[in-house]
Amino acid sequence: MSQTAFRPIITSLLDTDFYKLTMGQVVYHRYPDVPVKYAFTNRTKHIRLADIISEKDLRRELNHAMTLRFNKTELHYLRGTNEYSDRMFREDYLDFLGRFSLPPYELRFADGQIQLEFSGRWSEAIYWETIALAIVNELCYRWNLSLKTRFELDLVFAEGRKRLAEKIVKLRRHPEITFCDFGTRRRFSRDWHDYVVGVTAEEMPGQMLGTSNAYLAMKHGLLPMGTSAHEMYMVMSGVTGESDETIRASHNKVLRDWWDEYGFGLSVALTDTYGTDFFFRDMTAEQAENWKGLRQDSGDPFVFGEKAIAFYEKLGIDPKTKIIVFSDGLDVDTIIELHKKFRGRIKTTFGWGTNLTNDLGLKALSLVVKTVEANGRGLVKLSDNIAKAIGRPEDIEKFKRIFGYDVTTFEECKY
Repeated sequence: MSQTAFRPIITSLLDTDFYKLTMGQVVYHRYPDVPVKYAFTNRTKHIRLADIISEKDLRRELNHAMTLRFNKTELHYLRGTNEYSDRMFREDYLDFLGRFSLPPYELRFADGQIQLEFSGRWSEAIYWETIALAIVNELCYRWNLSLKTRFELDLVFAEGRKRLAEKIVKLRRHPEITFCDFGTRRRFSRDWHDYVVGVTAEEMPGQMLGTSNAYLAMKHGLLPMGTSAHEMYMVMSGVTGESDETIRASHNKVLRDWWDEYGFGLSVALTDTYGTDFFFRDMTAEQAENWKGLRQDSGDPFVFGEKAIAFYEKLGIDPKTKIIVFSDGLDVDTIIELHKKFRGRIKTTFGWGTNLTNDLGLKALSLVVKTVEANGRGLVKLSDNIAKAIGRPEDIEKFKRIFGYDVTTFEECKY
């Protein structure tokens, strides 16, 4: 491909999940200099990404992303999101973003796989995750499409439009169901993501609440959606991890820091970093009363919903005043089933990812970028599906013991 034909995948630092920015501000204000390492993992191990994506193309995309800066229009947009919450982005953080550029990366191709790492200060390395995943995913599908004839290409996009139309028809039969787009990280492509967000916003304005993609939220005039991810809990264990007790206490420290930064506005807690059972033991009655609700991201969502309702009822809190954001590998039928199951018992909404933005009849990959070290300490995510566990084997066993983790569910990562 000639240099003049180069069409970069990422053209704006705002083309990222909104939760990278909300987490980024907490990190900037409290833990900016903590040394961290993020690592890319292909959980669809039978796909040899290094045989599909050229190192030259991947480096060119990553290098281009490092040249990008937040422009004044983008910063003005972020400043304007304060209308959604009176405690959103502060001027000192926006000034930091105005000077920010992505830090260096480390890349190797080995044994048919891509080894990609991002190390540095937490306040800078945090922004690589979504951008790197979007790049790798789109390069993979560009290769796939390059093998097809013009007619076969037409069929791929026709299938994608048909599947999207079927989803829209099904959800319109249940107008009380609401959802938002969570599909940036594993989207088919930037252009297809833009199309899907635009169509769902136009066709279901009362149901499609917004998007986690900050750039598309700005472009389409939608609500930017997102709070926090597993990395907040994971890195905090490295920040405070002098002993088993301080590691265990690090979980609630994240909840307190988050509330201090954002208050009620962004108070939806991710529950499964060290297993939902521990989360329900660790969240205090005051926190349960104050926070809006919970996000479910692994394990059986129906079991989780029942546990959440029982948790609130035990504390004397009416579950109907709280919300669950389901966000784990959703498809339209599961969304409808969950809505029916919990209707009138607890409020629900849905963070819809890969199956929304990457459903054109081609196999979706399960790719992640996770924090693996902080302060030189190994980090762990356990989740409610041990197949999603992240960390060195010895660290995983240590964290299981610390958090009283006994989950045996092992299900292949669908997305």
